[in-house]
Amino acid sequence: MNKSNTKKLILSALFLAIGFVLPMITGQIPAIGQVLLPMHIPVFLCGMICDWRYGAVVGFILPLFRSLLFSVPVMYPTAIAIAFEMSVYGAVVGLLYGYSKKKSILSIYVAMLVSMLAGRVIRIIAEVILLQFVGKTLAFYTYVSVVFVHSLPGIALQLILIPAVMLALKKAKLVA
Repeated sequence: MNKSNTKKLILSALFLAIGFVLPMITGQIPAIGQVLLPMHIPVFLCGMICDWRYGAVVGFILPLFRSLLFSVPVMYPTAIAIAFEMSVYGAVVGLLYGYSKKKSILSIYVAMLVSMLAGRVIRIIAEVILLQFVGKTLAFYTYVSVVFVHSLPGIALQLILIPAVMLALKKAKLVA
């Protein structure tokens, strides 16, 4: 394993650990944690800093491991659907940001917004499929409400915090 891969692996482990800790900070008030989406933040950062592959893996295993260890989120169907959603976040944000020629604030926002949309669509598809295995269905507006509208404060937080972190890391010459 070369030095670059080792660094990415260590950083991915750090992002995974942050993904365990951040929800504990907001978890004292579950409604706030569900709205601020603290698990998503390290996945976006991992995808942009490490690579799309590391972001996808961290995004997939984080909700599953949290569910196994803390029973939050509930494994079926929530944690499984979120695993697919966050895996898409890590992969898409990493691909778009990684292949952007100019690592600007605009490229951060484009990568984040496209990955947020793609991840949420995948989550809806995953939940529809998973709920059908147990004979349940939800109305389309329920999916849209939970996945898009209910998440607006978390989306706003991510769109403020993540570019700020990336710009600070860039200014400190810790990322390209």
